[in-house]
Amino acid sequence: VFTDLFAQKKYLIQLYRSLHPEDQETKEADITIVTLQNVITDSLYNDLGFLVGNRLVVLVEAQSTWSPNIVVRALMYLMKTYNDYFTERATDLYATAKIDLPCPELYVVYTGEKKDVPQSLSLASEFFAKGDAMVDARVRILRDGRQGDILSQYVAFTKVCKEQTALHGRTQKAVEEIVRICLTTDILADYMKSREKEVKDIMFTLYDEEEILRRHDRTVEQRGINKGISQGISQGISQGISQGISQGISQGIITSLKNLLANTGMTVTQAMDALGIEQGERGKYEAMMA
Repeated sequence: VFTDLFAQKKYLIQLYRSLHPEDQETKEADITIVTLQNVITDSLYNDLGFLVGNRLVVLVEAQSTWSPNIVVRALMYLMKTYNDYFTERATDLYATAKIDLPCPELYVVYTGEKKDVPQSLSLASEFFAKGDAMVDARVRILRDGRQGDILSQYVAFTKVCKEQTALHGRTQKAVEEIVRICLTTDILADYMKSREKEVKDIMFTLYDEEEILRRHDRTVEQRGINKGISQGISQGISQGISQGISQGISQGIITSLKNLLANTGMTVTQAMDALGIEQGERGKYEAMMA
């Protein structure tokens, strides 16, 4: 929903103004969406990226699970975005003249339950003990927007999702209730009215994918159990056969020893010599014959 919402410039300009309320001059036409997308290759992709003229490059991630690794990912997204920016403009990075470089702004909209999250994350401070690494990146953490703005509405939407999912599970009922509540309480209402079917499809697909993953995990677990049972049975059968063969051989040797002793007058040692019984095995047969 986050990526679909802000892929539309009428809402994206509202997000920009939530981040920069002091700038009322920038218009929709001044914004270019540069979100990384990969349909064919399994490469980097992010939630949202946009240029404001040629002066700002803004990257925003939506996170419901806290992880300090987001600052590393944000830096990777930024470098890929810069690379695309230079490629599209045929910028010569080896030229002697200084290139034009839009100033980066990195944000995370965090909607999880963790309370003690920082207002910003620094790559150098978070990952390098002295905090004096040669490279740094700083991500600003957003928990909410100003009352009624597009950012605060998105955060409110995620809360409604959590509440209704807790009540109804990941079901069609939950999706229907989420949309109904948002429409009646003016949470992303304009977006919901214009994109109601798409929003429902997005959420149905998400819930279906999660259920498929859960079923897959259960299937893999059951396959593991079945494999273990099968291996155990197979090993048991093999051990049983092996033990049966061993017992049969031993019994055959005992019978042969008894026949030699009864019919030839040989001593036990001579009989064992005749049968080629190893020295280490002789004590076992002597005990069996006792």
